[in-house]
Amino acid sequence: MGIDKLLWSHDATFLAQQVNKGALDPVELVDAAIARAELVNPELNAVAEKLYDRARERAKTVDRKLPLAGVPFAIKDLAIAQRGVATHSGSRVEPFVPDFDSVLTERYLAAGLVPVATSTSPEHGLRLVTESKAFGPTRSPWNTSHTTGGSSGGSASLVAAGVVPAAHASDGGGSIRVPAATTGLVGMKVSRGRVPLTPVASESWYGFVVDHAVTRSVRDSALLLDLTHGPDPLSPYQAFEPQKGSFLQAAKRKPGKLAIAVYRASPLGLPVSDETMAALDAAIALAREGGHSVEEIDLPMANRAFIADFARSVASSVAGQMRLEATRVGHSVIGEIERATRVLARLGGLLSAGEVYEGVQRLHAASHQLIAATAKYDAVLMPVIAHPPVKVGEMDATGMDEVLESLLDKLHLTRLLKLDAFLGQLMDKSLWFTHWTPIQNVTGQPAISLPVHVTKTGLPIGIQAVGRPGDEETLYSLAGQIEKLSGWLDRRAPFHVPQ
Repeated sequence: MGIDKLLWSHDATFLAQQVNKGALDPVELVDAAIARAELVNPELNAVAEKLYDRARERAKTVDRKLPLAGVPFAIKDLAIAQRGVATHSGSRVEPFVPDFDSVLTERYLAAGLVPVATSTSPEHGLRLVTESKAFGPTRSPWNTSHTTGGSSGGSASLVAAGVVPAAHASDGGGSIRVPAATTGLVGMKVSRGRVPLTPVASESWYGFVVDHAVTRSVRDSALLLDLTHGPDPLSPYQAFEPQKGSFLQAAKRKPGKLAIAVYRASPLGLPVSDETMAALDAAIALAREGGHSVEEIDLPMANRAFIADFARSVASSVAGQMRLEATRVGHSVIGEIERATRVLARLGGLLSAGEVYEGVQRLHAASHQLIAATAKYDAVLMPVIAHPPVKVGEMDATGMDEVLESLLDKLHLTRLLKLDAFLGQLMDKSLWFTHWTPIQNVTGQPAISLPVHVTKTGLPIGIQAVGRPGDEETLYSLAGQIEKLSGWLDRRAPFHVPQ
């Protein structure tokens, strides 16, 4: 089998094993990834910065005994530093070029990974599709008229297209799980405090944001977490250490009989497609096939008021970030950022510190209720996306939504969004594609998106399993079992298939 077919066919663990035993040369592997990127990126638009020269140099000297030695990798163009690499954050504002590596970048390099590119993101990770004015839309290798979700859509596109077997991703409201769900990948949103964001940030969005990866296999996700988790002195949170060994061991371990709940309702009360329900039913069937008990539940504390408080918290964070951006570049960025970002930042600027604090405390109270209500279950299955992967541009504001957004922007009427009716309309426009994922960002629970279903038109739909706080181990054991039962590892996007 040619090296390009090996790269397209196998996961990071397999490729690293071949490097470890001398069957694969890291330079050849990285060259194959670069060639694949050059082949597919004109159609997918998933690369923000090409790191080809430095990748080739690193491949020449990487220690071939490292656990992921020589494996090509992509790092998201958002909130993580690579020394000397421009970070655009999906924006037209002047990029940030750090003179340091993030702690997570250091851990990736220590594992032997070779970053070949940075992957596209929507502006500041604020959309659940990866489409920006700075870079344009990122497309799915499953069907290039569709997007890969967001905000880690560039990473998901590169992995699903076989450019790299795994890629860095981050999640503040679903940004690991949504791209994984739309591209047939595994996406673990880790527990709060599991992976440090330092030194770019100690926390982000009041602790809602976490970093990890999108991968082809459960074992890759688990191994990457083994190699990157753990506290940093600047981190304000620390997740529980694994209780029974490593995450990789958990992924290989039979889960035993688990108590699994199913949550079907939309927290926003918005329509959910038949295909999404079919995907959820497929996950339930696999859980039952694995010998687990399954019970339908409701979570009334996860409602429109909960999502509204989440939205206000994010808006205040965006307002603060735009102030920091203005300080960094030496002038206001309000005219350079996208309209939707500007509206959100203005809303955040109108909210008082007291209002934001009150909302965050309400979120904490609801989190306590939700965690208590689900404590007896080992996992809760629920959707990630309410509809099959959307077409490029389908999430753009159109019609009256565009009129409202334009008026809010041009006439500086953002104060209207302090009214529940107007904020509700903005939420429905922004979140109609996914209703569930912000819940776990608020509660801090781990949640893993699993590629259990393909629609009649050939598009993937993933379903998430949500765990107890700090318990990625049980999720990895369940995911490893479902992976074997479903056969999804053999499923690949039919896009420029190597011969």
